[in-house]
Amino acid sequence: MIMLNVDVKKQNLQTLKEYRDGLFRKPRLRHLFLELTMRCNENCLHCGSRCNDVFSKELTVQQYQEFLTQVKKDFGTEGYMLCITGGEPLLRKDFFEIMSYANQLGFHWGMTSNATLIDDAVADKLSQAGMGTISVSIDGLPETHDKFRRTPNGWNRAMNGIEALLRAGTFRSVQVTTVVTHENISQLDALYQIFDNMPIDSWRIINIEPMGRALEHPELLLTKEDYQYMFEFIRNKRIAGEPVCYGCSHYLGLEYEREVRDWYFLCMAGIYTESITANGDIIACLDIERRPEFVQGNILKDNFKDVWENKFRIFRKNLSDENENCSACPDKDFCHGGAYHSWDFEKHAPQICFKNILF
Repeated sequence: MIMLNVDVKKQNLQTLKEYRDGLFRKPRLRHLFLELTMRCNENCLHCGSRCNDVFSKELTVQQYQEFLTQVKKDFGTEGYMLCITGGEPLLRKDFFEIMSYANQLGFHWGMTSNATLIDDAVADKLSQAGMGTISVSIDGLPETHDKFRRTPNGWNRAMNGIEALLRAGTFRSVQVTTVVTHENISQLDALYQIFDNMPIDSWRIINIEPMGRALEHPELLLTKEDYQYMFEFIRNKRIAGEPVCYGCSHYLGLEYEREVRDWYFLCMAGIYTESITANGDIIACLDIERRPEFVQGNILKDNFKDVWENKFRIFRKNLSDENENCSACPDKDFCHGGAYHSWDFEKHAPQICFKNILF
């Protein structure tokens, strides 16, 4: 890992600020998320979508085929990626029909999954359907993981799924993602020992966020000391050359920016990232609170390209301008008010701010 001094980071962040301002005027699609289903075979305590509590109609195979054909016509298939998610995408019996069609059109795609439904045969079918990357959730040691995801034997089934993916040997990246909570943070070293002995491509560590079901479990949220420990853990592993990284969320201050991930903070909602919900609604990031004003259209009645180019104005602005403390903060040009998914739209304030925690 290359260590950068503060002056270089400031210069880079200022350049990024100017680039981001340009994206407000001319966004660039890089990540198109398809939420194939809200159904899930797990019932996680932190689920932002509240899967199995909230249900949704699902688009048909034909509707996906028509949509993807139009997207290829309007955007081509290069320069961005289809990101397949749910719920658990593999619960759809027509999953491979949808994704094989996307592959035939030439789309690059990856998936997030709990991997409990993956065996050697499924891994082979994923390869044949053109999947390039996958991120699998492992949220602690066996007992902790199963309790957190409320899934008996879930850890073993997920680990078996990862092993099947690795045996296939055809994917560009097999990643493990761990949601860190106050309960499992003490298990990071033990998890590292497990993953270090597996030929996974990277380990992505993210903190539990105050959204969805996590709001009902405040005892799982991280303390100031937890955050400090987590970021030091990630940074030290990266200094040692290990493929450990933090997720895309949150501005971390000049000490930690570019130290725990390969890029600087940039909330991509509505400027790089667009999502299609299970029922066809066009929104920005699937992690953002599902409020009516955030729905920009629906692919069953609106032109996707027109929506991307001419709507999303609610996301193409600085959240820091909406809060007196944020607008007066010297880091506002780098933070912009933080990530949309952790913004309190009733109080017009960030739910997570690392000022006075990390910097």
